[in-house]
Amino acid sequence: MLTTRYLFLTRHGEATPSGELTEAGQRQAVLLGRRLRDVPVTAIHHGPLPRTTQTASLIATQLPGVPVHEHKAAGDFVPYVPKREELPETAAGVLLAFARSLPPADEELAAEAERRFSGPVPGTEPRYEVLVTHNFLVGWLVRASQDAPPWRWLALNHANAALTVIRYSPARPAALLTYNDQSHLPAELCWTGFPPDFYVP
Repeated sequence: MLTTRYLFLTRHGEATPSGELTEAGQRQAVLLGRRLRDVPVTAIHHGPLPRTTQTASLIATQLPGVPVHEHKAAGDFVPYVPKREELPETAAGVLLAFARSLPPADEELAAEAERRFSGPVPGTEPRYEVLVTHNFLVGWLVRASQDAPPWRWLALNHANAALTVIRYSPARPAALLTYNDQSHLPAELCWTGFPPDFYVP
């Protein structure tokens, strides 16, 4: 029997160029943990890099007893690089220029992330999971939840410690319940890591 999974998806807190959380990033993580206190979280998953590990650890301080797991598939990688013919002509130049500036895609790891973190789960009680990852994987999983073309992740951006929630129920399409929600953060901690031209006050 399969039951519903609620995936609470977030990007790590603000980080330094060396990859450790800044003071602001630490505050963001703690506040996100407090936001999740009323959710019956069953597990916290995170990638192997310090910024996701630290974010997950700080979230866990607000959720005593919730197990924390590290996964390579929650890491910082490029999930897919499109060919020009896949892209809308009006945006192909910009998207290709950005895609070519990135490391090679790891489509196998992207597929593993989808298998591990999306879809309904075995059991009879709904499962509530937190995934602390990076901007690219957030965009990839959101894109997949909407059955959007593979290239579409390139135009999705996620602020540090913002919250996106996806519901995966048996025999129903995935539902994007909230995206990039920062209501748990004070104004000075909002929109970090987000392209300035995408910011809407």
